[in-house]
Amino acid sequence: MFKNIFPSVPAPESKLYPHYLKAFPTMAGKTVAITGCTSGTGLVLAHICGGLGAKVMMLNRTSKRAEKALEQLQNKGVEAQWIPCDLLSFGSVRWAAEQLKTFCPQGLDVLCNNAGLMGIPDKASIDGFDKQMQANHLSHFLLTSLIWPLFEIAVSKRGEARIVNHSSGARKGRPLEARFLGRNGGNLGGDGFPGMGKWRRYQQSKLANLMFTYTLPDQIAQQRPKFAGKIKSLCAHPGPTNSGLQGKTAKAGGTRLLDQYILWTALKRAQSVEDGTMGIARACCEAVVESNNFYGPAVFRQAGPAELLPAERDVASETLLWRESLKATGLSNFFESLQAFVQ
Repeated sequence: MFKNIFPSVPAPESKLYPHYLKAFPTMAGKTVAITGCTSGTGLVLAHICGGLGAKVMMLNRTSKRAEKALEQLQNKGVEAQWIPCDLLSFGSVRWAAEQLKTFCPQGLDVLCNNAGLMGIPDKASIDGFDKQMQANHLSHFLLTSLIWPLFEIAVSKRGEARIVNHSSGARKGRPLEARFLGRNGGNLGGDGFPGMGKWRRYQQSKLANLMFTYTLPDQIAQQRPKFAGKIKSLCAHPGPTNSGLQGKTAKAGGTRLLDQYILWTALKRAQSVEDGTMGIARACCEAVVESNNFYGPAVFRQAGPAELLPAERDVASETLLWRESLKATGLSNFFESLQAFVQ
């Protein structure tokens, strides 16, 4: 353990949030599901969507914070429902998916795969995977697959559905490697000095978010062509944002000098949590979007407006991502939930 030697950084004021908020259309009649919305960008997004008239499904682990977040929305008159969901357990994800099917008979217009872990030690989830990869990508991949019929229902009734993934500026680095997607939790290493392993695992999980975004429309076009261009896959990254995720990293063991430096430099450049939410908010709420749209600050490691960014496609990583994610989650076909679904 290292004593924190860096000074505290005050929370920044919101600069961009009011401008974006005015431009979003009503979401009345739509249903939005958000993972990880007890605090941070997920909670801000829940308030935005609820304020625009959407029904909000909150997928959070069981906690007092989850209860408080639900109460906040309901006190504002938002139609909100909390579904307990622990992304570190595929069993919990499967249960939550069944609950979504029960509570969303008219389909799901938007799924925002927002929840995430950052910079935690090399420990295995209950399913045997790296905790960051399972929480940040694999469980979202599984959830999206399990509730696929809800997107198709939304298209049939309202013409469109969206899947929005939340990446990070930390995605940049090595191409995707299969070992990080495999059942290798606790054996990936790198926790010793200087402690870069946790950040490499985080980079891989955030790259996985973007590669999933890019390959999903291709899979839809091949296997569900009727819905190509109608079920849209989008992504965003917040840029440096004071979202509270940094504090969770410290509590989970991110106390080495390198960890402190990474977190401190990010917070020094950070924008407010409201401003950092604008990427996923654009993807979820804007009137017109296209598959593969990727939003976020344009300058690497700098805060700024959520701009439409150039594509960062990598066919080899996309192919690897799809193959290894199916294997990890035990899916024989991503769209297999359609076979058992009775409308």
